[in-house]
Amino acid sequence: MFDLQLRPDRLFHGIDAISRAWIDPEMERSRTAPHLIDTTMLFAPRSGGVKRYLTAKGAWLARHRPGIRHTLVVPGEDTQRSGGMMTIAAPNLPFADGYRCPTSIKRWADHLVRLRPDVIEAGDPYGPGHAALEAGERVGAPVVGFCHSDPAALAALHLGEWAEPPVRRRWAQLFRRFDRVVAPSRHIAERLAYAGVPRVTVQPLGVDTDLFHPAMADREGVRRQLGLKADSKLLVFAGRAAREKNIEVLLEAVAKLGPDYHLMLVGAGALAKPQANTSLIDYVRDPGEVARLLASCDAFVHANDREPFGLVALEAMACGLPMVGVASGGIGELVDEEVGQLAPRAAPAAMAEAIEALFARDVQEIGLAARRRAEERHSWDATFENLSALYAGLCGAPPRASSVVVPLRPRMNLAPSF
Repeated sequence: MFDLQLRPDRLFHGIDAISRAWIDPEMERSRTAPHLIDTTMLFAPRSGGVKRYLTAKGAWLARHRPGIRHTLVVPGEDTQRSGGMMTIAAPNLPFADGYRCPTSIKRWADHLVRLRPDVIEAGDPYGPGHAALEAGERVGAPVVGFCHSDPAALAALHLGEWAEPPVRRRWAQLFRRFDRVVAPSRHIAERLAYAGVPRVTVQPLGVDTDLFHPAMADREGVRRQLGLKADSKLLVFAGRAAREKNIEVLLEAVAKLGPDYHLMLVGAGALAKPQANTSLIDYVRDPGEVARLLASCDAFVHANDREPFGLVALEAMACGLPMVGVASGGIGELVDEEVGQLAPRAAPAAMAEAIEALFARDVQEIGLAARRRAEERHSWDATFENLSALYAGLCGAPPRASSVVVPLRPRMNLAPSF
């Protein structure tokens, strides 16, 4: 789609100067500074990983790429712009925990065009994703599609397997139109490849290892808050109360384990039935409080076998928690025996066995390994340096081999994940 045509106001600066701003931390902002726009509808008061990724990106760019302008365009109650964020009025989706759905792709694209972007990143395959492509065509800007979700898998889960093929076809048709496609895990990259989207770049997300840190722990305070004995084995899961999170698997697994184990659900217990060894904590907005709760537990448990990435699991690892997950999806890529224990499937008995197997090992040593893994492999610096190089390449800089590219494979070699 994009043919590297320069806008008239950039002709005197040349494409080298434009692309250099993405990779030069010393370059100061000028009147013609490149403008990156991130747009998505996956941004709500209680949303999780996508929101944290985007807010972390804005903060990182302000510190490390002062020569870049960055604007986040998301749905809101009103249309307004304040600093680096613009909200566009959109109605609430019913029973969707505060998410809003744009009603006009053209109107959304008009707003993006008026912002005069140099690069657009679309974080969903819905209205804003289509609007980003339309705006990119109108202003001659490249458009990146960052695939944070798998709508085909969600359609199969919520509606039945009959709904998966048509959703997958539409998903692939959209992502084939982007100038670059980025996935946070090999799992999502392979799902895109299976759908017919070629050459997907795998770029894992990162974590703030200063905020999510073992030093945030308040073990006595959290156990006192929950009314637990000091020697209780405290498990935690934090996230949305969504069906794909398989919360009922965690509840049944902990029930099988008995009174020595206790599960704390943070934000994920809205649909859970109360039971003796489970505590339900409402959604926590303050990241520091999330870090305190995570760091105060003994292990993090995650039963979603189709997780696109699992940012909250990475945050728990940074807090020094051993992990228990399912050996598939994004969690299966984050977790191995060095940092935790994997169940072969998302079933209560299998999860209970994996939890018991974890606690039969040196949990403290595994937690230290989880912390090291987060520090060594998953800093936000690495994530955003790689993405900055990708944006620079779209603006004309020589490509840099910094991320894994998953090529399109024959459909017969890739089975669906459900």
